[in-house]
Amino acid sequence: MAPPQSSPVRHISRRRLLTTSAATAGALLVGSSAATASATGDTWPDVIPLPNGFRPEGITIGGGPYAYLGSLGDGSIYRADLRTGQGGIISAGPGTPSVGLKLDDRGRLFVAARGQGARVVDARTGGIIASYTLTTKTPTFANDVFLTPSAAWFTDSFQPALYALPLGRDGRLPDPDEAVTVTLSGDWTQAPGEAVNANGITRTPDGKALLVVQSGAGGLHRVDPRTGATKLVDLGDAAPLTNGDGLLLLGRRLYVVQNRQNAIDVFKLAADGRSGIFEGRLTDADFDVPTTVAAHRNRLYLPNARFTTTPTPDTTYAIVSVKR
Repeated sequence: MAPPQSSPVRHISRRRLLTTSAATAGALLVGSSAATASATGDTWPDVIPLPNGFRPEGITIGGGPYAYLGSLGDGSIYRADLRTGQGGIISAGPGTPSVGLKLDDRGRLFVAARGQGARVVDARTGGIIASYTLTTKTPTFANDVFLTPSAAWFTDSFQPALYALPLGRDGRLPDPDEAVTVTLSGDWTQAPGEAVNANGITRTPDGKALLVVQSGAGGLHRVDPRTGATKLVDLGDAAPLTNGDGLLLLGRRLYVVQNRQNAIDVFKLAADGRSGIFEGRLTDADFDVPTTVAAHRNRLYLPNARFTTTPTPDTTYAIVSVKR
């Protein structure tokens, strides 16, 4: 395999790139509510409608009870109030897709933009703060993103690589030419052409490596962020994670969305992420090809991408919540 490409910021500590801060981890779990009855969100809606024709894929939730979703159609960003189900477009799309996205503790949305690389959106104003070309190789499909305090990591479903946007200690965004490419090797075998390979991404429980699901092959890989060397995670007798999509790690529990199976498989991982035990499968009658997952309090929230339904301007979409 070709060695990882270099960049002016390649010297930055990969340990620091991976370590998740308390603010980042806490954003998944901590919210605010004045009413005791809604402390666990039990009175909140189970299904939250999205605009007709929106075509959601990614979802992210910050410290407050708000979910942010990107459109595969025009790239618009929608914000939904988890308490009421109400919401609206906060950022008009540039006409190109928004796929996976994550919100940081500075109110910035890091968006995987399929063939257009990545962009960063101000969640308060909706303005685009920065845009990045992650690779000049084709085809390319920036699919999902995971944040650490020092980097935003992106998967590419069409190339055997991960991309990192290193962040300054004060959260400073990198210059356009400072994206780092890490080529995947080891157990990774790239399916050719436009088969969906790398998809969802998170970290291992101990924070020393990354976890990436390979959708078509159905494997979960532990990735060394310094070298790109991968090792298949030993999940025992669990069925392959075919159509594996979004990943969510809470403590040592990993939630893996399997989109066309309308299911979430749940694993208890070893601290180093090298192995895991299958704990069960979550399903819901309202699932219609869910793609990604975010957590707020005792609930998981997933957008229905409805990939088996031909999209039209009138096609309905929704977020579905399930208890975890």
